[in-house]
Amino acid sequence: MLTIALTGGIGSGKSTVAAQLERLGAGVIDADHISHALTRDDADTLATIAATFGGEMIAADGTLDRAAMRARVFSDPEARQRLESILHPRIEARMCAERAALRTPYAVLVIPLLFETGQQRLADRVLVVDLPESAQIERVRARSGLADDEIARIIAAQIPRARRCARADDLIDNSGEPQDLAEQVRRLHQHYLRLTAGKTDLQSG
Repeated sequence: MLTIALTGGIGSGKSTVAAQLERLGAGVIDADHISHALTRDDADTLATIAATFGGEMIAADGTLDRAAMRARVFSDPEARQRLESILHPRIEARMCAERAALRTPYAVLVIPLLFETGQQRLADRVLVVDLPESAQIERVRARSGLADDEIARIIAAQIPRARRCARADDLIDNSGEPQDLAEQVRRLHQHYLRLTAGKTDLQSG
């Protein structure tokens, strides 16, 4: 199955693009949704986090205390690496299992830290949603209420914008109007359908 890895900086519009592709018929699998599920109901993941970071990282309802963990990992790069070593292999395994069950023309894997984790190897093409950093900060502030310094730390933990764009096979500019975004998504969907048809022809031949 043709697989597209969709990525972009925080607040760039990845979820919007993914939702539009899904409405057009793509099968979408979101790494963040899987991460939330693992840290909400997966006993093995939660037990490993508690053993690694201490029971105080688990909230009273048994789920991950996201605020406490966010504060811990963004002030301690080593702690961030330990958390990623717990979550990323589990996220990848679940993404691959969900992709195998898809019956759609192509798959879209939404992976915010795509290049940082080396998971571009899971895809045939990389689609980057791009937005200037100032607009990223403005959008994240509006939707989350995070302070600018915390948003800046999140952006700093991601691959620089120029390097991300340089590694894209396909690029969406999300700095314009919603209708501009929708048209770019529509054109890409048609492109992916053509690639899917070509891939199917090669496999059958």
